[in-house]
Amino acid sequence: MKRPILIHPDPRLKKVCTPVLDLSDDLRKLADDMLETMYDAPGIGLAAPQIGVMDRLIVLDCVKDEGEQPRPLVMFNPEIIASSDETNVYEEGCLSIPEQYAEVRRPKVVDVRWIDRDGNEQTETFDDLWATCVQHEIDHLNGKLFIDYLGPMKRQMITRKMQKLKREQAKARA
Repeated sequence: MKRPILIHPDPRLKKVCTPVLDLSDDLRKLADDMLETMYDAPGIGLAAPQIGVMDRLIVLDCVKDEGEQPRPLVMFNPEIIASSDETNVYEEGCLSIPEQYAEVRRPKVVDVRWIDRDGNEQTETFDDLWATCVQHEIDHLNGKLFIDYLGPMKRQMITRKMQKLKREQAKARA
């Protein structure tokens, strides 16, 4: 089931999420809903707070090439356990900040540990776009948005655009 995505500024997007202590069927269903929502958006990552759920859960799939097998990942309690000194710059966007993009510098390679949907601990090294995506989504779990990496003027400009978008959406629903 597709879920509505919160649009910045929303106070829930700035909150630190709660660790998942016990995997339930409800949480697995939530992960499936998040994947459906992410693919439909379309996006390459989605964090639970973006749909108003304050649990440490992210989903991602950075496979973009036609014909390449999708690789949906579900991560409960993901954490970066190591990161490279070498950095990359990607133009990032966010489903909670539609139509806005900015270059963000992050570590090029990260090692991430998480619990998979079956309750097993996983560890994997991600690089390039996958590394950027997983860091972006983990930031959401810590109440941080990609615009927090930008200068104050650019951040305020984007926030004002999102406030205007939310007003327009509210009028359209009225």
